[in-house]
Amino acid sequence: MTGLAMVSELTLVDRALARLRGGPAAAAELCVEVLGLVGAPRAVAERVAVAVLGADPRVRQLPDGRWAMLAEAQGSPHIEECAFAVIDLETTGMRARADDRITEVAVVLVHGERREVVFQSLVNPGRPIPSMISLVTGITNDMVANAPPFEAIADELLGILAGRIFVAHNARFDWGFLDASFRRTRGLALSGPRLCTVRLARRLLRDVGSCGLDNLTLHFGFENAARHRAAGDADVTAQLLERLLSVARGEGARTLTDLEQIQLRRRRRRSVNGEQ
Repeated sequence: MTGLAMVSELTLVDRALARLRGGPAAAAELCVEVLGLVGAPRAVAERVAVAVLGADPRVRQLPDGRWAMLAEAQGSPHIEECAFAVIDLETTGMRARADDRITEVAVVLVHGERREVVFQSLVNPGRPIPSMISLVTGITNDMVANAPPFEAIADELLGILAGRIFVAHNARFDWGFLDASFRRTRGLALSGPRLCTVRLARRLLRDVGSCGLDNLTLHFGFENAARHRAAGDADVTAQLLERLLSVARGEGARTLTDLEQIQLRRRRRRSVNGEQ
């Protein structure tokens, strides 16, 4: 059928809400993805967004103009609906709240069948990298001398993480460093759900000893040509997450809340070695 067609307002709202469950979106994005209006002027896109979403109590407009679901209205999304931001950092040490800083960061997006590195960068920590750390990571002071400081990549990282589920191997470590860095450079604190592949592995895998990344990489036959570099470790962690999601589904997990509950339940066994 060609020409105009009537589309129920409810259908448009449902489409818009489905899009916003994946994270905040600008009016122009909503026009393209919900209505198929490509190239609509910004003013037109804004009016359309207000007409469709302005009166909906489940939605609010953010200070930067994007539209977002209220957290309490979202419920728990199905695993298939979740976009996971798998993070790995390299740092000058272990003290996120003291004088240690990030030297490299990578983010791998896992969403359905999609897995790809969406961000990676060396970071100038603004202080010398201890020689013992350089021996482990291979990242030297010369390598980061001309790299951007964290404040130069903070906004891009915030955009990548917004609306996605934070995932890391030993998530407390990576979360702590990113949170401290965002607080210092932007006065913002991280907030939202996070998954730890160490915790999930301990509770879902019966036939492994250590849940360290090296042992799990060997166990599943993953390849990591860049161990202790952010992109290499983030990609392997993303592969591990995919395996763990498959196991969790086999145990009946269907939603993000189910995954969070798995993290909280009693361990199957004592852990061996450490978390990394």
